[in-house]
Amino acid sequence: MTQKLLVYQSLWAMERRRPDGHEWDLQEKLRMIRDAGFDGAGVRFADHDHVAEVTQFLRDHDMTWQAQSYPQTIDDLKPILEHVLKFGADHLNVQPDVRPYTVQECIPLIMGWRELAAQAGVRMHIETHRNRMTTDLFFTLHLLDAIPDLRLTGDLSHYVVGREFWYPISPEDDAMMQRIIDQCWGFHGRVASREQIQLQLSFPQHQHWVAVFMDWWRRGFEQWRKKAGTDETFTFLCELGPPEYAMTGADGYELSDRWEESLVMKDQIRALWQSGLKS
Repeated sequence: MTQKLLVYQSLWAMERRRPDGHEWDLQEKLRMIRDAGFDGAGVRFADHDHVAEVTQFLRDHDMTWQAQSYPQTIDDLKPILEHVLKFGADHLNVQPDVRPYTVQECIPLIMGWRELAAQAGVRMHIETHRNRMTTDLFFTLHLLDAIPDLRLTGDLSHYVVGREFWYPISPEDDAMMQRIIDQCWGFHGRVASREQIQLQLSFPQHQHWVAVFMDWWRRGFEQWRKKAGTDETFTFLCELGPPEYAMTGADGYELSDRWEESLVMKDQIRALWQSGLKS
């Protein structure tokens, strides 16, 4: 067996939130993800019936998924894990919906979630995200000091905005980001600048930021290959979010086609992975 990349599409990113109210229904979203050649989807695992419908479709088409959760307490994870054990998942992604003031307050929560996941035999990652436990880059680095083997899902866009990194990225900022990257067992993908959480991937004025993120993701693949087992998978979730993540004009409509951008990102990430295999 060999290490494998799985490129998923976020179901949240399939929301349109247009002024005319037109949305794709769930089955249409799933067919689009399947027909576009994604390996699976990122699925919020809170609602039993929603999870059952989505995972049944994905399973029927030989696709996989990551389970996404937003616990506020240790016990909040128990019903999510029950859903994972019932429906399956490549792994459980935890976005801790708490904002402790100190690292010491975080440790019992993380250790409690890890113990529950280990007892269930479920792989678990903690996501880097604003307005969550991992909202701040410095705070998350202190978390890593306290729990050095913490496995992260890296949504690196939040730290670019949160710390308002100048371009070009300074060696000091890059070194801090490298510490985060070195702990990543998956990525959630979007490109940010120091002032915007989500840039249009095709716009010429954004290409220097696209290059920054592609380099960080490349390094993430490299560090993971060195430490992961031969039969493990690395997941990359294309997560180009709807407004207000996506920029809109005065008419309320988006400035670019996010679905088409997701397809471009999927192909770019697969090419980036393959280039590392050849080097």
